Amino acid sequence: MKKALLALADGTLFEGRALGYEGEAVGEVVFNTAMTGYQEVLTDPSYKGQIITMTSPHIGNYGVTPEDAESRRIWAEGFIVKEASQLASNWRSRQQLQDYLHEAKIVAIEGLDTRALTRHLREHGSQQGLITHGGGDSRLAVEKAQAAPSIVGRDLATEVTCDGAYQWAEGAGQWAPSRNDRTGVGTARRWHVVAYDFGVKLNILRRLVDVGCDVTVVPASTTASQVEALNPDGIFLSNGPGDPEGVPYAVEAVRRLIGYRPIFGICLGHQILGLALGLKTYKLKFGHHGANHPVMDLRTRKVEITSQNHNFAVQVAGRSTETPDRLALVDTVFGQVAVTHVILNDHSIEGLACVDRPVFSVQYHPEASPGPHDSAYLFTEFTQLMEKQHV
Repeated sequence: MKKALLALADGTLFEGRALGYEGEAVGEVVFNTAMTGYQEVLTDPSYKGQIITMTSPHIGNYGVTPEDAESRRIWAEGFIVKEASQLASNWRSRQQLQDYLHEAKIVAIEGLDTRALTRHLREHGSQQGLITHGGGDSRLAVEKAQAAPSIVGRDLATEVTCDGAYQWAEGAGQWAPSRNDRTGVGTARRWHVVAYDFGVKLNILRRLVDVGCDVTVVPASTTASQVEALNPDGIFLSNGPGDPEGVPYAVEAVRRLIGYRPIFGICLGHQILGLALGLKTYKLKFGHHGANHPVMDLRTRKVEITSQNHNFAVQVAGRSTETPDRLALVDTVFGQVAVTHVILNDHSIEGLACVDRPVFSVQYHPEASPGPHDSAYLFTEFTQLMEKQHV
């Protein structure tokens, strides 16, 4: 099998075997700790600009099926695994991982020590890298990695968003969470929600439908006036790739919409909301990527196991990470905002809620796919805010 090389911007090299499409791929190298869900991970638009390392040693053993895609295509720039399975054993499988990557022209590498790579990224931080197939010049590979553009300050949302507004009506069907998490299903009231597509995952749209929403998806560049013209009951801010400071037009639109209708934000949407409230964001050392991250809801002290994929986080001045169990309040131009959730790994902020406005957000992915359904209740909380607005 043809040799392949992973070169990091700091000069570190990993040798492996060629996988996927033959060529070169450049992007920020991150690691994902999920044991399953590689197809959902690859098709998550939030990975635009990144090369994904899966820490689980055996990837591809249950193949690929069209129903598990989270968007219309693979968005990751490259893929790194310890071992890609040559056998797909699953009655739902329609394709092997190798063929899937090759068909999508995704350059990948296998056979390297992904545990050593993950430890290196934890110690030295996520950084730009290059995957190249064949016996290339290692010095040149490092130089190409060093020359690759950082995701800091880049507007990647415009590269993954939809071309125009459209309606979404498909629910999760047999894959929906338990009925206890789907309050609103089958009720007479249907909520019209405008969902900003900064790189939205399809399972988010399905979850909104499950709790009784009729969804209009709009491009990332949609203005506040254009949203108001649609007269929605609520506004949803989706996940997406890159730096929230790279989408100032979205921050301005959300700032104008705060107080107009209930707002629910996830991931990049959470960060955009934080900036719109006047808070700051910063880049994490190696980000949070996986389906097994513990988050505490500070309102109830309940711990949820969550699915995560982000490189940036919201920062609150003066907040102490030494006392993460306290429900912190911060003053903004829109009144007080509560820090409602924190991740227990590094105590960074995972949830915000305005005290006197129907606005809240979380950094993690309550729709999962892949991941647990612990946080599915948040979609119901969104409908409850819209219900109160109509009382």
